[in-house]
Amino acid sequence: MSVSLEQVAAGQAVYTKRTLALYDLIVLGISNRLIWRCPTPRLLEHYNRHVTANHLDVGVGTGYFLDHCRFPANQPRIALMDLNETTLDFASRRIGRYKPEIYLRNVLEPISIDAAKFDSIGMNYLLHCLPGTILSKSAAFDHLKMLMNPGAILFGSTLLQGGVSRSGPAKRLMEVYNRKGIFSNENDDADGLERALAQRFRSVSIEIVGCAALFSARA
Repeated sequence: MSVSLEQVAAGQAVYTKRTLALYDLIVLGISNRLIWRCPTPRLLEHYNRHVTANHLDVGVGTGYFLDHCRFPANQPRIALMDLNETTLDFASRRIGRYKPEIYLRNVLEPISIDAAKFDSIGMNYLLHCLPGTILSKSAAFDHLKMLMNPGAILFGSTLLQGGVSRSGPAKRLMEVYNRKGIFSNENDDADGLERALAQRFRSVSIEIVGCAALFSARA
């Protein structure tokens, strides 16, 4: 399946200064708990379990999890990667105390950076915003794997339609978001995600919480 740059851009275009100012309240405070049934503290716990002191975050949102998670060092190396300059600016300001590296990149294209590789990569709520199927989206795994040290961990979460339990409001909201191009997860399911990860990584783990899949995999 061929994916255009316009399709890629559509998934992140909604993240403007105005929407980012409301994101923590609406998505992390309300939608996660009441609609997706995956409370934000559970996602934060996932971060705390896997994040390292040499970390790259991809699809950075507001930087909430990097701001609140427990790094195993006082001065971790943190890098931010996104296709949206507004989110990169928002998140980098929020965690400015860490002096993050910033990379404006499209994860569906090969990634080149002039920097050391990472011990952990987080991609929270990114996959369901990428266009295409799990098969085509998994190119992101290939590209990110090239940035990982041996034994590094890739972890994150994504909202699925297959292999999860969705409430009526979740079904309706996903339908709206897919129609607007904010989401592209109509064909995303737990089995497809597990296959895509297992083909590229070892020690793959997927936990379903509400209609979210919390995953981790070792390089």
